[in-house]
Amino acid sequence: MAASAFEDHVANRRFELLVQSVTDYAIYMLDPEGRIVTWNAGAERFKGYSPGEIVGEHFSRFFTPEDREADLPGRALRIAAREGRFEAEGWRVRKDGERFWAHAVLDPIRTEDGSLLGYAKITRDITEKRRLERASYDSELQFRLLVQGVRDYAIYMLDPTGRITSWNSGARAIKGYEEAEVLGAHFSRFYTEEDRARGAPAAALATALREGKFEAEAQRVRKDGSLFWAHVLIDPIYNGAGQHVGFAKITRDISEKVRAADELRQTQAALLQSQKLQALGELAGGIAHDFNNLMTVMRGSADFLLRQPDLPVEKRSRYLHVMLETAERATSLTSQLLAFARRQPLEPEVIDLSVRLDALGEMLQRTLGSQYDLQLDLLPALWRVEIDPTGLETALLNAVLNARDAMPNGGRITISTRNWPTSNGDMVRLSISDTGEGIPPDRLERVFEPFFTTKPTGKGTGLGLSQIHGFAVQSGGAVDIDSQVGTGTAVHMLLPRTDKAARDGVDAAGDISIPHGLRVLLVEDSEHVRYFARQLLEDLGCAVTQACDGEEALSLLQSDGFDIIFSDIVMPKLSGLELAQRARELGYSLPVLLASGYSSKQFIPADEREFPILRKPYKLETLAAGVKQLLEKQAS
Repeated sequence: MAASAFEDHVANRRFELLVQSVTDYAIYMLDPEGRIVTWNAGAERFKGYSPGEIVGEHFSRFFTPEDREADLPGRALRIAAREGRFEAEGWRVRKDGERFWAHAVLDPIRTEDGSLLGYAKITRDITEKRRLERASYDSELQFRLLVQGVRDYAIYMLDPTGRITSWNSGARAIKGYEEAEVLGAHFSRFYTEEDRARGAPAAALATALREGKFEAEAQRVRKDGSLFWAHVLIDPIYNGAGQHVGFAKITRDISEKVRAADELRQTQAALLQSQKLQALGELAGGIAHDFNNLMTVMRGSADFLLRQPDLPVEKRSRYLHVMLETAERATSLTSQLLAFARRQPLEPEVIDLSVRLDALGEMLQRTLGSQYDLQLDLLPALWRVEIDPTGLETALLNAVLNARDAMPNGGRITISTRNWPTSNGDMVRLSISDTGEGIPPDRLERVFEPFFTTKPTGKGTGLGLSQIHGFAVQSGGAVDIDSQVGTGTAVHMLLPRTDKAARDGVDAAGDISIPHGLRVLLVEDSEHVRYFARQLLEDLGCAVTQACDGEEALSLLQSDGFDIIFSDIVMPKLSGLELAQRARELGYSLPVLLASGYSSKQFIPADEREFPILRKPYKLETLAAGVKQLLEKQAS
């Protein structure tokens, strides 16, 4: 018996040491009336009482006055005795009067025969935990209120399969659905039928998962079936364990923005065309003198040849060569006018800027007049660039006319080219500088803005420098401007270097030999041009059948056999392009060569061009080269 009592004593002592070592929990005993019998270190730590101060006192002193008045301590004892346990959370009071939030468990202690000996009381201070939970709840509530309060954005969540799990007021306002109508539905219902057919919704989710985000602008469908332009953002959502739990979906209605942008583009296009026509007027006025001189040479030579039918061959040939050179010059000037008059997208070509600018120099000097000194400082071994020649010429003329306007009393304009290596790659720099009045610093930073002009009212559209900027950027380059008041201004265009070789055009002269007896269907509405073209083709050994329009040509195709069709593009009733397409639809596999005095870009985009186009006016060599290339292409 003595040994058993000793073992019990040791066990009790160990249990007491265990309880006393716990500092995160208040563990103590109450007698059946609720008075404190034991007190551990944890109870002393967060309730503030030493064992001498509290043992023998009623545990109700830890309750708030409100809870004591409501007899919560007595009710806790009765519930624990009756049900075997009482558990609750609530405010408790430390020795210094400070309140803390506690989690309390009260268990009855009974003898083997069931008599109540007292209660075991375990209390834990969970004030910080409750504060964090409350802060999290408040934050979540505030976030929910924030999301629900946003009406300009549709903000909602999707599960991993794309079904809608939340819906804010912005989504209701933009898409027209109430929350109950869409919860659980797949978000693909907002896509157009075409987008759903090509799998756009699934592709969007896959992109968000793969790249961490999906962003796009596209048309979406409201509840009433109407379409609107939307800016869409989808982000994947992961939980704390890194598991994918869904997607955050944000949509904004940008229909008004898109409409305004379209209107602005249309307005800019109209104003740009107006500005281009203004430039055309400047150009036409400047080269009128050239045309008069050219026509004087042509008319004088022709008149002389008619009056002197018996001229020696050598002298006659000399006059004819003069007429031919004059016609070539007139053709060049006409091409310039057409280039500036047309509305057409950029269509890059590989060119040498120094060569092209040298050819334009005389025309620009004529445009400027004698009081302006145009200097060309062109690098001979210049890197090639791939740009749109028409855009270049428009930008160049805008820069030159701006320079002229900055020097009302005359001055010097310098056009220079340089190879220009940069950290972003090799560039070619084209500079247009003047000795004019310069631009003040407060205006210099705005000169590339559309519609902003430094000129007096009525003297400029404000589109010249913006066109230069747009051309440079569209060509993959950049533009900069330097200016000092009283000294002058320099515009610098940087254009990317290309290693591509210059492409030979259809009208490049070469070997004029073509198969003898080639059967040609010639279609031309102008009687004079038709006669001229027939003579050239017959000189080349072709058998020519002529038609004055496209409909006549179609009827001739049915009654005779031909090797090629050579047709003008612009004709009444049926254009040359429509004729070529109709012939193909009817089963004729004839090669077709088209001709026009307008830019080929006006009729057929470069990426859709099926038929080669010969530029008017053409001569024997260019016509032969065009036919030869056409036949070689057909054979290959």
